Amino acid sequence: MSTASLPQSQTQSPSYPRNDGLDPVTRDIARLKTWIVNLFYVGDPANGPNDWVLVDAGMPTWAGSIIRHAERRFGRGAKPRAIVLTHGHFDHVGPLKQLLRRWDVPVYAHELELPYITGQSAYPPPDPTVGGGMMARTSFLLPRGPFDFRPKVMPLPSDGSIPHLPGWRWIHTPGHTPGHVSLFRESDRALIAGDAFVTTEQEALMSPLMDEEVMHGPPMYFTQDWSAARQSVQKLAGLDPFIAATGHGPPMFGKRLLQALSWLADDFDRAALPHQGRYVRQAVVADQRGTQFVPPPVYDAKQALLVAGMVAGAAALASYALRPTRRKRH
Repeated sequence: MSTASLPQSQTQSPSYPRNDGLDPVTRDIARLKTWIVNLFYVGDPANGPNDWVLVDAGMPTWAGSIIRHAERRFGRGAKPRAIVLTHGHFDHVGPLKQLLRRWDVPVYAHELELPYITGQSAYPPPDPTVGGGMMARTSFLLPRGPFDFRPKVMPLPSDGSIPHLPGWRWIHTPGHTPGHVSLFRESDRALIAGDAFVTTEQEALMSPLMDEEVMHGPPMYFTQDWSAARQSVQKLAGLDPFIAATGHGPPMFGKRLLQALSWLADDFDRAALPHQGRYVRQAVVADQRGTQFVPPPVYDAKQALLVAGMVAGAAALASYALRPTRRKRH
């Protein structure tokens, strides 16, 4: 669809008021930013405290805040009908165990994502040599599972529907992870893209902290199949969404979104693909059992120096902490 054919209200950000720390995306979608990662409350607050779905769960330690925001938005005792995961990386499932102890609801994910959230397989190692920013360089420190949320985890329906979200469908958008999905609603062309693409420079540190808006491919350091990632971006661009809520960065809307996403899809290799990296020439092989093959790491002199410096610093701190203490003379 041409952006010229969009109504004015569909080419700019909505005017819904900010609600106690939640950022409105549409009347029935609200974003909570957990440090540098987003999760979404999907459901009309007018329908009461128990008729909504949580999409992703954000960073560790945020369970209390997620529950408080849910009750402020939907009412006392608010509890979702389900939790839907775009994928299972640590920053999207951080407080999930605590949330499930409180809410006791089903968790839906793509069948190819299940090994990583049922204790069967760890995600491949991040690639700290891509992207160049501090988040990328230190990504080797990030947890990669396996995570285990049994017995609450179950596969999304094979027909593309999403339980308790009528009008929405899930779309398989692999690349960042094997079972990554995005959620789309045709009626208003709203897209919850997860990390299939993001709207900030996630490899850096300050850009996601400051919520700087930049159309960007999937976070480089955790993306394990770049050919699939390219196809997923092109698939989502083909939907002509005019509302995009992503796993990292602010929501984008209307003409700006359509133009930026079209550019990313058309020029993916220059705009998003790293020049070199562990998974650039050879992808991870994964199946229903999880990770089966991981390409060897790529040597990077800057990364080697950073790791050596961190090891030396840690050794110095340990030596200082363990040094013998002298007794004071009286």
